[in-house]
Amino acid sequence: MASMSLVSTMKSLTVAQRRTFTACFLGWTLDAFDFFLLTLCLTSIAADFHVGLPQIAESLFWTQVMRPVGAFLFGTMAEKYGRRPTLMLNVVAFSIFELASAFMPGLHSFLICRALFGIAMGGEWGVASALALETLPAEGRGFFSGLLQEGYVTGNLLAALLFALLFPHLHGVGVWAPWRVMFMIGALPSLLAFYVRMHVKESPAWEESRAARAKAPKQGLDWKLMRSYLPTFLLLVVLMTAFTSFSHGSQDLYPAFLGKVLGPKNIGFVVVIANLGALFGGICCGTLSEKFGRKRTIVCAALLSIPMIPLWAYSRSAWMLALGGFLMQFMVQGAWGVIPAHLNELSPGPVRAVFPGFVYQLGNLFSSRNQPLQAKLAARYPGGLQLVMSVTVLVVALIVALLTGLGREAKGADLTVVD
Repeated sequence: MASMSLVSTMKSLTVAQRRTFTACFLGWTLDAFDFFLLTLCLTSIAADFHVGLPQIAESLFWTQVMRPVGAFLFGTMAEKYGRRPTLMLNVVAFSIFELASAFMPGLHSFLICRALFGIAMGGEWGVASALALETLPAEGRGFFSGLLQEGYVTGNLLAALLFALLFPHLHGVGVWAPWRVMFMIGALPSLLAFYVRMHVKESPAWEESRAARAKAPKQGLDWKLMRSYLPTFLLLVVLMTAFTSFSHGSQDLYPAFLGKVLGPKNIGFVVVIANLGALFGGICCGTLSEKFGRKRTIVCAALLSIPMIPLWAYSRSAWMLALGGFLMQFMVQGAWGVIPAHLNELSPGPVRAVFPGFVYQLGNLFSSRNQPLQAKLAARYPGGLQLVMSVTVLVVALIVALLTGLGREAKGADLTVVD
C-alpha cells in the first residue's frame, strides 16, 4: 500500500514540481561533489604546495567554519529576493570558488579560497530544501526529504567515480597538475544555473507572501515571534551538532581505519558499499517517516545503529566490513533522511529559507573538530580508531535519540504559508 501511495504521489507531480525538485537535488549533489573532490585530492595538493597533510587539511576546517555564514547570508537573500534567483547565484558562486581554487599559487591563498567556497556551500542546502519542500505536495514529503538529503551521498559517489576513472591518467604539471584539473572540472556545476533560469519556477509560498507584503503596511520582522522560537532554535542547534558528529564520526576516518586491515582496492569497495547503504537508508527512512512520524523514525534509526557497531568496526574480511558499513550508514543516513522535512516543518514561515540551513550549518561548525579529536584519541588509547569510532557512534546515537525525543514534531505542517 505504501509503495502504491508513493507511486501515485510521484505521478501526481506537475512538470514544474519535477523540474524544481530535480534542480534542488542536483544543486546539493554538485555542491557535495565539489567538496569531496577536495577530500580526495588532499595528498596531491599537499605535495604540490610542499606542506604536510595536517596543514592542507585545514582547508576542510575552514570550509566547515564558514558554512553557517553562507546559510545566513544566502538564506536572508532568499527571504528577500526569492528562492529561485538565490539558488542560481549560489550555484554560480560555489562553482566560481571551486574553479578559483585550481589557480591558487600557495597554501594561504588556497585556504582563503576554500573559506569562500564554504560560504557558498553553506547557503545551498537551506535555500534548496525550502524551495523544494514549499513546491512539492505534503503527501510524500518524507520520501522527497530522504531523496533530497542523499544528494550529499550522490555527490560523494560521483566525486569518487571521477577520481578513480580520471585522476590516475592525469600527469600534467604546473597549472595542469592533476588536482588542479579536477577542480576545473568541479566548476561545471555552474551550468545548473541555466537550467534553473529556464525551467524552475519560484516557490508559490514565497510568491504569495510577496504579494501579501506588497498590499500590507511596511513593518519590520516580528521579534516577539522570533523570540518565541528561541528554545526550538537552541535545541535544534544542539541536535544538529549531534547529527553532524553522527555522520562525520562514522564516515571521515573510516577509510583510514580500513587501511589498517585491508588493501587499497578493498578500501574503495567497502566505502562504495557503505555509501550505497547511506543512499538507500535516507530514502527508505524518509519514506517511513510519513507513516511512523519524524521523531519515531529518527530515534529508531539512531538506536539501530548501535547493534551494527561490532560488524562495522570489528570484522576482518572485506565482505563483512562492507556489510557492516552498509548497515551502519543505512541507519546513520536513514536518520538524516528525515531531517530536511523535519527542520522545514519546525521552521517559522517568515525565515524558512534561513532557519533550517543556519541550524544545520551551526551544527557543522560545532562538530568541525570531530575528525582531529578522533585522530588524537585513537593515537592515545590502545584500541585505536576501532575503539574511538565505536564509542563515538554509541554516545552520539544515544544523544540524537534523546534530543529528538525531547523535541516536538510538526509532521504535515503547511509549507505553502510563509507569513
